[in-house]
Amino acid sequence: MPSYVVTGVSSGLGFEILRQVSGNPNNTVIGLVRNKPSTEKKVAEELGDRPNVHILSIADISSPEDLERAAAATVAITGGALDFLIANAGYVTTFDAFDPIGVLAENPHELHEDFQKCMNVNVIGNIYLYNAFMPLVLKGEVKKVVAVSSGMADIEICRDYDIYTGAVYACSKAAMNVVTAKYSAQYKKDGVLFLSICPGTVDVGKIQSNRLTQRQVAEYATLFGKFQQYQPNFKGPVAPEQAVKDVISVWENASLENGDGGAFLSHLGNKQWL
Repeated sequence: MPSYVVTGVSSGLGFEILRQVSGNPNNTVIGLVRNKPSTEKKVAEELGDRPNVHILSIADISSPEDLERAAAATVAITGGALDFLIANAGYVTTFDAFDPIGVLAENPHELHEDFQKCMNVNVIGNIYLYNAFMPLVLKGEVKKVVAVSSGMADIEICRDYDIYTGAVYACSKAAMNVVTAKYSAQYKKDGVLFLSICPGTVDVGKIQSNRLTQRQVAEYATLFGKFQQYQPNFKGPVAPEQAVKDVISVWENASLENGDGGAFLSHLGNKQWL
């Protein structure tokens, strides 16, 4: 019976991962969230009675103490082992969504605060997550650790297509890719596969066009155009259901034997981000 721990399952990609993985009654799926009651209500309403789903509350994803407590609670559910650890929770800032980094730096205090929050949640928090659950992963049979990343963290696409927006978020994801590769270097000898996967461009309801200014609409259109230059068949964000199917396919097919340890891959299992 494979076991999974997935962070950030209250909505978006995290909830969809929980939905798809728990669809197999042989899987044990543990979701970590800040608001346990509302998430349990959502699970009951949308998924019905799934006894293989367990929701654990953590007040702060960047708190090592909270994550250690979650790991201890997981031991009680799984018997002490864990097959899959999915680092999905993250802070998606709106501060950097429409301006280049040089413009963001004109507001140094806001930039500092936003950058620090992004790094605390998207990088430091996941380091603590990895550490808290590694004793369980080492006892698991599958031994796979996956960080949900972003193609915006790829230097080549930024450089070749002049993608200047999303700088703060991209920096945090690039840092997390390195963290994941470093953990791979440490634990590959123990049979643990660490992997960063970009789910592609996904519609999780974050951008509401009716609330954008004219300038923001123009910036969004510019970015969309650059995406189409990169991938002419790009039609826009996909639904979470499709994105998660793709991501699961990548982590199922990835292996240390194939040389995937520490890799940063797209939803297609390569370096094509769209």
